[in-house]
Amino acid sequence: MPKTQSDIGLIGLAVMGQNLALNVADHGFRISVYNRTTETMQKFVAENPDTPGGLVGCATLQEFVASLEKPRRIVILVKAGGPTDAVIDGLVPLLDKDDIIIDGGNAKWTDTIRREKDLAAKGLRFIGSGVSGGEEGARFGPSLMPGGDPKAYEFLKPVWEAISAKVHPKTGRPLEGAAPGKPVSGGVPCCTYIGPNGAGHYVKMVHNGIEYGDMQMICEAYDLMRGVLGMSAPEIGKVFSKWNKGMLDSFLIEITADILQQVDPVTGKPIVDVILDTAGQKGTGKWTSVNALDMGVPAATVAEAVFARCLSAVKEERVAASKVLKGPKKKFKGNKAAFIRAIHDALYCSKICSYAQGFQLMREAQKEYTWTLNFGEIAQIWRGGCIIRAVFLQKITEAFRRKPTLANLLLDPYFRKTVEKAQNNWRKVVSAAVEHGISIPTFSSALSYFDGYRSARLPANLLQGQRDYFGAHTYERTDKPRGKFFHIDWPDKTRPQLEV
Repeated sequence: MPKTQSDIGLIGLAVMGQNLALNVADHGFRISVYNRTTETMQKFVAENPDTPGGLVGCATLQEFVASLEKPRRIVILVKAGGPTDAVIDGLVPLLDKDDIIIDGGNAKWTDTIRREKDLAAKGLRFIGSGVSGGEEGARFGPSLMPGGDPKAYEFLKPVWEAISAKVHPKTGRPLEGAAPGKPVSGGVPCCTYIGPNGAGHYVKMVHNGIEYGDMQMICEAYDLMRGVLGMSAPEIGKVFSKWNKGMLDSFLIEITADILQQVDPVTGKPIVDVILDTAGQKGTGKWTSVNALDMGVPAATVAEAVFARCLSAVKEERVAASKVLKGPKKKFKGNKAAFIRAIHDALYCSKICSYAQGFQLMREAQKEYTWTLNFGEIAQIWRGGCIIRAVFLQKITEAFRRKPTLANLLLDPYFRKTVEKAQNNWRKVVSAAVEHGISIPTFSSALSYFDGYRSARLPANLLQGQRDYFGAHTYERTDKPRGKFFHIDWPDKTRPQLEV
């Protein structure tokens, strides 16, 4: 007997929504789709008549809700913030107890916590799921980070695990070859339940913050080869292609190599040389940085990546400043091949520190929000489908398998030995960048983080003395137990030290 109701529904048929719907249908699930603009829905359904599961177009929300089997599973993929709230408000009067709403957009985790609480009071269930991988990931297998009601997730799990990216069970490398109507079979799904309330969207936010860092580090490596060594874009592209066959093997390195070797069809120049040097951003990197500040977690590398985009945006100011502010005029006289190897090591070490900061941030967040995050599983689901997918993530997965309570990635034997071996090259690159006047905010901040984290004693003792001097903020002593605070009336040297 033919199926009369759909397994799942999706609202929002922009590119991501369309691709995710086709991915669901390719895996044999019947999916109802609705879009505020009916013509968009009708065109999408007409252009995709033969999917394995089937697409059911709905012209109204009432028709859409009625087409779904219970408990209804409804995925929302619209713009985060107000538009998502508007869709939820329109759905609520039409739903029954225990129906499930899934927000697959880039929502702020605090909004997800609020929505889950509000909907629970109405007898409805809510899942906030990070979805990473861009358009291609949505179509052929994203990395999925669902959070919310664990019992509700059990109803979504068969769909989410089916449509997610898959990786090899031993190597962690993504399984490729997916095509329309022919999804990849086997492998380990890049999907796991993250935790209650906003945990899924929080982890997705940190993923995006790390992504900001990765992209900026790659740009700094490119700029060093261009600015210090005078290499052309195609030459640099070949270097990245080579790096993509080793420990830096990743989606971002792969596409960087491709971009640098593409030619502009209008001018015949390398396409990267005609793209204006002003970067955009959608806010998740900023959220990560602000949250790190709020929680007192040192995540400077992500913050520097955000600030680098902000600096790029003031193009006219920079052009004007370049005419009056002059840097060093130094020519590179070293070994070119050796310096390229050093840049490789600097990039890898900086990457380790950036991810260490991201995982430290998640570790602190679980205390704040009473989550229990499995960091090994988080690294594992980032191995395929998502923008930061990389061979490197297999090493993080293994690190947390060895020690689930690992305080910092730098303390894992593999990462500790890697940085110890490569740090001389890292320092040479940072020094050379300073000498040649090349801006490297993430390389240098990552190195400062490493040097600060490995220091048993930092100059904060002087800083705390300053705070006590001008504001009576007190200080702790090296010869007294932690938690005991003291104050001196600094201008009056005859006054005794007081325990506060």
